[in-house]
Amino acid sequence: MRAVIQRVANAAVVVNQETTGQITYGLLILLGVEEADSQEDVDWLVRKIINMRILNDKNGVMNESITDQNAEVLVISQFTLHASTKKGNRPSYMRAARPETAESLYKHFITSLDENLETNVQSGIFGANMQVTFTNDGPVTILLDSKNPE
Repeated sequence: MRAVIQRVANAAVVVNQETTGQITYGLLILLGVEEADSQEDVDWLVRKIINMRILNDKNGVMNESITDQNAEVLVISQFTLHASTKKGNRPSYMRAARPETAESLYKHFITSLDENLETNVQSGIFGANMQVTFTNDGPVTILLDSKNPE
């Protein structure tokens, strides 16, 4: 399971001209699920994200987590995080999970985040064509991969 985490001043996702999720200061999480992922990957990723100290403290130092600040979270499914570009010019998505597997783990990820945070976790719609807008704060962008935790 891969996640691109961006600290944002604001973020929103629109599907069919309707806003399905919107946050102010917090984290935008782009989540890619691969076929080999399981609940263990969800648990590891959620623990890592909620404890990651990437929010600024009162001195402007990245020293606080989303739980420290009760920051907001917007989660977007993104199978393209598992693109392979080793051959040719057209990416292959063979490692990305099939929709039924990916959607289930995506929903578990959101539920688990929601259960561990005091803020309401916002999200896009799995499998939909989404327009995501955000203002990256910092900029701070971090890549996590549960299959390569180091």
